[in-house]
Amino acid sequence: MKTITGIYQNKHMHWVGDGFPVYNLFSYDRLGQTISPFLLLDYAAPYRFEPTTVQHGVGTHPHRGFETVTIAYQGEVTHKDSAGGGGTIKTGDVQWMTAGGGILHQEFHSPEFAQQGGLFEMVQLWVNLPAHSKMTPAKYQAIESSKIQKIALDDVGSELRVIAGEYQDLAGAATTFSPVNVWDGQLIEGQSHTFYVPEGHTTLFVLLSGQVVLSNQTIDSPSLVVLSREEIDFAVQATQNSKFLILTGQPLNEPIEGYGPFVMNNKAEIVDAINDFNRGKFGIMN
Repeated sequence: MKTITGIYQNKHMHWVGDGFPVYNLFSYDRLGQTISPFLLLDYAAPYRFEPTTVQHGVGTHPHRGFETVTIAYQGEVTHKDSAGGGGTIKTGDVQWMTAGGGILHQEFHSPEFAQQGGLFEMVQLWVNLPAHSKMTPAKYQAIESSKIQKIALDDVGSELRVIAGEYQDLAGAATTFSPVNVWDGQLIEGQSHTFYVPEGHTTLFVLLSGQVVLSNQTIDSPSLVVLSREEIDFAVQATQNSKFLILTGQPLNEPIEGYGPFVMNNKAEIVDAINDFNRGKFGIMN
């Protein structure tokens, strides 16, 4: 069985733009190689927005050197980027954007959600790109909920959705640049399950809501649990109805140099990113 090497909580919410009230559960500036190939995870816990005609979200901004993964639990986000990607993700959908060598994009509450109002709940995950892929052409994967395979973990409603990688014989809907698993699950109160992951992978258990027992420790939400890279299995018991993500990935073991929306391998590449952005090389928003 895997052991716990760290438990991290953040009870302080901050705003990203004016549309995303989030709790940052991990970031590379604090945990570095411990979480490689993952960089950051923001959890927009359920938050009620009143009906409005005002556009809420984040305006046009750049990225280079990594991928953003947005998982919609409640609410809707409309995305548009300079590589021609775009669309609206709704409850259960996933948006997987590869910034690669450079992209501009914007994310706003969909007009329909803004007009109706309601609960908004999402996760945004940043996945690092290997050095040889950091300048890959930008692309956008819009993954509808119906395209995400899922497996029942018991007969009372616990389940796991395979967004990326594979679980048992189910393949994830997303394509990735390095070996990565992104599993989205829920366990019903009183149920337990043993999960198996590739040996040597960074393994992160992100508890979004509820309460579980993992390695004889009670974990309250929202929390990040970092597990050892040794061994291949760990057991989770839900003491409340619980929603979680399991993230595993082959560590990149490469330097991480970040500056705002750019994550590269050294300072010279960061300077190049800033210069390229200022020269308009990230494209234009139509």
